[in-house]
This record gives sequence, structure tokens and C-alpha cells, in this order.
Amino acid sequence: MASILDHQASIIDGKAIAQTIRSEIAAEVCTLSEKYGKVPGLAVVIVGTRKDSQSYVSMKRKACAEVGIKSFDVDLPEQVSEADLVEKVHELNANPDVHGILVQLPLPKHINEENVLSEISIEKDVDGFHPLNIGKLAMKGREPLFQPCTPKGCLELLHRSGISIKGKRAVVVGRSNIVGLPVSLLLMKADATVTIVHSHTHNPESIIREADIVIAAAGQAMMIKGDWIKPGAAVIDVGTNAVDDPTKKSGYRLVGDVDFQEACKVAGWVTPVPGGVGPMTVAMLLKNTLDGAKRKIEQ
Repeated sequence: MASILDHQASIIDGKAIAQTIRSEIAAEVCTLSEKYGKVPGLAVVIVGTRKDSQSYVSMKRKACAEVGIKSFDVDLPEQVSEADLVEKVHELNANPDVHGILVQLPLPKHINEENVLSEISIEKDVDGFHPLNIGKLAMKGREPLFQPCTPKGCLELLHRSGISIKGKRAVVVGRSNIVGLPVSLLLMKADATVTIVHSHTHNPESIIREADIVIAAAGQAMMIKGDWIKPGAAVIDVGTNAVDDPTKKSGYRLVGDVDFQEACKVAGWVTPVPGGVGPMTVAMLLKNTLDGAKRKIEQ
């Protein structure tokens, strides 16, 4: 009995894996620069002054600098018109030194997200959200030019941790356009049997309990309890939720969609929050930018 009580899941260190990937990217950027005298370029567009968006954007720009990708900074005021934003996107589409364009979401209420995202050239859609890229992702035998960064990061964590996907039962919790939907399509491409659980699902715990692989992306703090997890399962926690914590200087701490302490006693593998999926999202953005640049430069 003691062995069961003492069980500790393997912690998947997203930070360390992302750092390895960044080193691989830096080496490739170096090669491109030496061979062709060109480096990948990423344009990061931010509208307004949302604190969370600004911190994400500065993180992305810093990461670019670290691997030698040239960063094009586009900071627009909150009240910019949709037409002006689209015009900016067109300018970046036409700039040959820009290989990737990222528009930080969410956009202010008066701007239609879909109108803006669909104007990004599919060859530069490093976020992977262009309807054509998502459409190809959904179709058998087709490959998108870019896979969305967070879902791609989730699968990379599984691969690099030696977790096989083929023939496994995978449950994705959440169905957002950014994570839930595309990660379920990627898992299906990797030959998993995929179930999506969402807010209208009855008895989600009974479905999650059957999963060999759980991708939690519901945006509900610690919603997935230890007894919802099949012993030995791989749990990838995409959630980042702020919960009040008076012991912290900021007054809050970040937790995932999974009860980490409980999950560690049951799961085979689990990602921490922070330090799991987050760093991988940025690493995959850099990888997509490198791939876009290689397609153009090596033509």
C-alpha cells in the first residue's frame, strides 16, 4: 500500500524543454545568417495598454532577441480604427524582412478580430490562426503552414517526455479557438482517440477518468481534481488562473486548471503552472518564425 501512497508523478519541466528548443533555434538562426546574410523577422502588434497583453508582448520580444530573431515592434493606441490596423497588417505583409506577424489578442471591443486575423498573409501567420491554416489542420492528408503555438507546445512536451500518443485516449478540456479546438485536431493527426469536454458536458469527471492524456484548457482554477485522473496518465495543464494569496507581494498566485498537488499523487506525468506550457508557447512562436523565414530565404 505504501508504494501507492508515496507515488509522485514525473514533473514535465516546460522551462527546461523550452530552453533546449531555444538553443536549437539560435543555432539555426546563426546558420541562416552566415549562409544567406539574413535573419528571421517577427512583427509583434499590440493594441492598447492591457497589462497582461503588454507583459506577454515584452516576453515575446525579449525571446526574439535571445535567439537572434529581429523583432519589429508595432504599438498602436487603444482607439486605433480597424481600417488602420488592417492597413498596418498589409504593410507588414509587404515587408520582405518580416517572416512572421503576430497580433496580440484580445483586441479592443470595437475591432473585429476575425477581420484582422484573416488579413495576415498565410505565409506569415506564425500564430496559426488564419482560417486557411486551421482548415488544413482539420483535414486529413493536409498540413497547415503553421500550427498554433500553444497546442504545438503541448504536443512537443509529450514527444520530448517520451509519451506516445498513437492509439491513446486523449481528453481535451475546453474548446477555445486558441487551444482546445486546435490541440484536439493535432492529437487526432497524431492518431489519438480524442474526446472534447466543455461547459455543456454531463459528468466530465467520468470522461476525464478514462484518459491516458489530459489537456486541461478550460480556464477554471483547479477544476480537475486528483480523483478525476486515471493513474499513470499524462496531464498537460494549459490553464493560468490568478487566485488570491495574501502571502504574495502581488496579492495573488497563478494556478492551473488542475489541482497540481492532488494530480502529482495519481498521474504519471504532469506540467506545473507556471513553468509548464507557458514557456513552450513562446518557444513554438520562435520556431514558427524560423520555419517561415527558412521557407522564404532558402527558396
